[in-house]
Amino acid sequence: MAIITKQNIPLLGITAYSGTGKTTLLKQLIPALSNMGIRCALIKHSHHNMDIDIPGKDSYELRKAGASQTIVACDQRWALMTETPNRAVNLAELADKFDVNQIDLVLVEGFKHEHIDKIALFRRSVGKPLEGLIDNHVIALATNEDISVNVPLLDINNIGQIANFIQCWLNDKNIIAN
Repeated sequence: MAIITKQNIPLLGITAYSGTGKTTLLKQLIPALSNMGIRCALIKHSHHNMDIDIPGKDSYELRKAGASQTIVACDQRWALMTETPNRAVNLAELADKFDVNQIDLVLVEGFKHEHIDKIALFRRSVGKPLEGLIDNHVIALATNEDISVNVPLLDINNIGQIANFIQCWLNDKNIIAN
């Protein structure tokens, strides 16, 4: 069953083995999509117990004092930190935190086992097998190899081609206007 957000926000995963270049690709893909008029948000999964706050700062100390949610805000941005010590993250719940009026698409880095449409990235030089990377939710494979697969093949080094594919995917879903 595919993940459905309460706000009907389209989710598109970028999935690959560690070291394949997910973040590098996204750093180029987000501006390309933005230039096409597609407003992107991003959810990045970390396998580490990460903390974006700084020890010693008031917000950190107040959160550590027991606030279950903390918003840190200034005129240019704000961030919400939510403590979730006894439950796994829920991708749909995270996506629903976004303001649907400000975005057209949520790109998801990681969460490779989630039931969302995905573009898989593959580089043989990483030393991991192609098998297991492509599941029923992979809608395309971006690679630098000539591989025979049952999904569209994209050039991992051609950001414009990948952005155009995503734009067509969104249009096919009637999510954004042409």
